[in-house]
Amino acid sequence: MQHKLYTMAKPLILVTNDDGITAPGLRALIRFMMELGEVVVVAPDSPQSGMGHAITIDNTLYIKKIKVDLENGANEEYSCSGTPADCVKLGLQELLGRKPDLCVSGINHGSNSSINVIYSGTMSAAIEAGIEGIPAIGFSLCDYSWNANFEASKEAIQKIVREALRNGIPNGVVLNVNIPKTDNKAPKGIKICRQARANWKEKFDKRTNPSGKEYYWLTGEFELLDKGEDTDEYALSQDYVSVVPTQFDLTAHHAIQHINNWKLND
Repeated sequence: MQHKLYTMAKPLILVTNDDGITAPGLRALIRFMMELGEVVVVAPDSPQSGMGHAITIDNTLYIKKIKVDLENGANEEYSCSGTPADCVKLGLQELLGRKPDLCVSGINHGSNSSINVIYSGTMSAAIEAGIEGIPAIGFSLCDYSWNANFEASKEAIQKIVREALRNGIPNGVVLNVNIPKTDNKAPKGIKICRQARANWKEKFDKRTNPSGKEYYWLTGEFELLDKGEDTDEYALSQDYVSVVPTQFDLTAHHAIQHINNWKLND
């Protein structure tokens, strides 16, 4: 079974991100979505990259209705003091008044392909919507520059959203969309992929501050462990947009029988 979204009425689209409500990637996504439906934005009031699926349980949350862009802004915009997942929860429970037809998150400044999806606030916001039964897509551009060219990805993003609205997204699935850095050129096309096996070889840079107290900076190198040509990393290396259907049921179904063979109840 899958969500059926396409109706004659203008779809309601919830837009969020993890880079903050003033981030150029979010502003671009708002413009793209305004051409497709009614848009409500609930986004963090400050950058929340790498927050994963964190939620605020030990502090208060604040929402402020604002207007960042008077000419190209959304129908409604709210800044939130919480995490990306908080933004979606508050949007759905307190602000929208009706169930949105789609939630889109991004456009993230930087890749969320392969193992990066685990740490991504962008994808966690989309996954939170999916958990709540809202079809959702996370968009990321493989360019960390604040002034990255998001316009080159407009056609691909709108095509994916239109198809999602027309055909639906399977229940329990959220789309992880990554867009290659192609400067001023449009991507070559769109490929449906699996998540590449990869890891981060992490290191901690140990330093000492002027008062003599030690502190650490996390550093690392991305290590691709997968040579397959059906992966998101391969598609991106060939200048294609990668679309990975991602599920939030983390059960390793293939391992159940193996674990059942353990002598746990003897």
